[in-house]
Amino acid sequence: MSKPPLRVLALSLSLAYPLLHALPARADDAPAPAAAPAADTPPATGNPLPTVQVTGARNRLDAARNGLSPDTGSTIYKFEKADIARLPQGDDTPLNQVLLQTPGVVQDSYGGLHVRGDHANLQYRINGVVIPEAISGFGQTLETRFADSISLLTGALPAQYGYRTAGIVDITTKGVDAESKPFAGSVGVTVGTQRSRELDLTLHGTQGRLSYEFSGSYLGNDLGIENPTASRNALHDRTHQGKGFGLVSYLLDDDSRISAMAGVTDNRFQIPNSPGQSTSFSLAGAPDKDSSTLDARQRERNRFAVVSYQSVIGSDIDYQVSLFHRTTDVHYTPDPVGDLQYLGVAADILRRNEANGAQADLSWRLNSAHTLRTGLFAQREHASTANNAQVFPADDDGNQTSTTPISIADSGRLGGHLWGAYLQDEWKLDRALTLNYGVRYDQVDTVTKEHQLSPRLGVVWDATPTLRVHAGYARYFTPPPTEKIDTTSVAAFAGTTNALPSDANTAVRAERSNYYDAGAAWQVTPKLTLGIDGYYRAVQHLQDEGQFGNALIYSAFNYAHGKIYGVDLSATYKASSWSAYLNLGTVHARATQVETGQFNFEQDELAFIADHWVHLDHEQKLSASAGGNVRLPDGYALGASAVFGSGLRNGFANTTHLPSYTSVNADISKRFDFGGGGPVEARLSVLNLFDRTYQLRDGSGIGVGAPQYGQRRTVYVSLTKEF
Repeated sequence: MSKPPLRVLALSLSLAYPLLHALPARADDAPAPAAAPAADTPPATGNPLPTVQVTGARNRLDAARNGLSPDTGSTIYKFEKADIARLPQGDDTPLNQVLLQTPGVVQDSYGGLHVRGDHANLQYRINGVVIPEAISGFGQTLETRFADSISLLTGALPAQYGYRTAGIVDITTKGVDAESKPFAGSVGVTVGTQRSRELDLTLHGTQGRLSYEFSGSYLGNDLGIENPTASRNALHDRTHQGKGFGLVSYLLDDDSRISAMAGVTDNRFQIPNSPGQSTSFSLAGAPDKDSSTLDARQRERNRFAVVSYQSVIGSDIDYQVSLFHRTTDVHYTPDPVGDLQYLGVAADILRRNEANGAQADLSWRLNSAHTLRTGLFAQREHASTANNAQVFPADDDGNQTSTTPISIADSGRLGGHLWGAYLQDEWKLDRALTLNYGVRYDQVDTVTKEHQLSPRLGVVWDATPTLRVHAGYARYFTPPPTEKIDTTSVAAFAGTTNALPSDANTAVRAERSNYYDAGAAWQVTPKLTLGIDGYYRAVQHLQDEGQFGNALIYSAFNYAHGKIYGVDLSATYKASSWSAYLNLGTVHARATQVETGQFNFEQDELAFIADHWVHLDHEQKLSASAGGNVRLPDGYALGASAVFGSGLRNGFANTTHLPSYTSVNADISKRFDFGGGGPVEARLSVLNLFDRTYQLRDGSGIGVGAPQYGQRRTVYVSLTKEF
């Protein structure tokens, strides 16, 4: 394996602890003063301490839960509620678009994200609890709306973070403050071009020891999946998406509470069509079908539930134990005639995955210098695939030999478990220097049985009151995602128009890597903060994903070796009435030798990759994001954000890349206060303000199945009423 480039090593001498906030907070975001009591309010009697104790207990437990999740030595970008509100779509901003406003995050089609040159590999947590990953599709599983804050941790992570390590997306739900009401919330409606309609409702409140939060939404529009053509309006691209999230928390006493949360997502998509295509196969008794009238569809469902018990022992020990359950499925329904005529296969494919497990974390403050943290995670999964396909018989060269299709049922089941444990110590050597060191052990048993002991090390040094430097090392173990393991039978489709390019196939393996990271954050002035971060990752059995086949479902495979390195830069400026940010990221991501999932590749491509270091399909050498917001008199606000990309890879074995692009979003909002009824916010948002036409994918490259264009200019008008 090659050594880190000299320029990355040079950076490690001065590189960094990251910005604690990806966007600056408003100076006037302090809570409004409490309303004066009504004239007929009876005078308070008795001792008010019980109410104060309940609130104080919640705040203490919230602080304890935060203490279970250190970020020592890693890079963290944090969005507070006010930061999200300043984005052009406000609380309606999809979660992936929020994360896109951080350094080193690259957008892909189908709402996908790549953090620091990795394909997906993101772990989502709510209030510190791991939410088992869903089968990838087009829609977002989690909403931005119910979050009080969203953090992205990346880099050399502490030992408690395992499995999905490109980034940890940690969502904190609304907390409880002294002014919490028994019943509050908001209702909103958004209408826009592309026949877009969105309704949303949030509820939250506190009554004694009980607190709750609920968020639900419905979205429908004519651009559910990226348009495969450059036209303004996609053909056959209607989507209906419903999401819900609920959280109930009850204080058992001042030192413990039990919480239950659940989420549900049900997204339906039409698969968009490309007009003017020519059929490749003949179907007996059926005339050629117009490619603009095809009717393939996909449905994605995800449900999860978590029950947690949290407690503190004295003033030194905090712990939380959680049990979770998740079911997820993706169902592709073909156009039975059109798919046969254009693809040679019409396959009704259902992938389903069910997971159950437990997570436990404990923090013990031994003394002022040492804090020990330990925990474990265990998960049991059951995955199944049902593939009922219609195909044509074919000769050895793949030429159709009959116009009458035959049926092939290719179903499979897969079960397995994953578990791990960690131990780490946060050691404050002095007031300016902190060392976090630890180790974790993980084992996976699915299509492969593997394990690894992974050391972690991170150091943070406050060199001056305005300069913080960090560096870290992490050994990572990334098991193959069970829900993306392809169980296709190579033999079942031999001699048909759906025959696979190769009969070579080895079970997907766990990825193993050494990750080095270093950086610095410099508060130049009270208003301006700059950050820089460099990283290098040497990888064995590098995991990647691709869309192989007609269904828009990803399958995992491995390269034998990989090397990824890059630099991220960030800047934020915060004044009393306006704020701005700028992020830049550059990455080099290469791999060689396909060692699993070979049946999805053509022989010439396999041979080329075996002898060359190829660019990963999701490598984008340069990415940037920027934005700003200004508050005007009388409740008006203006905002804008922009994303730049130098283009993802395409062509044979990813040897070329797509053209660069820039997309700008903007909004204007006005907040109206009608007195006791609660405020109303009106917002006009425009996405892709200058209506630039650009491609995210062109249908070529390793594991790329279809072309996708970026969203054309779209206008939204929204009203949100708080109560």
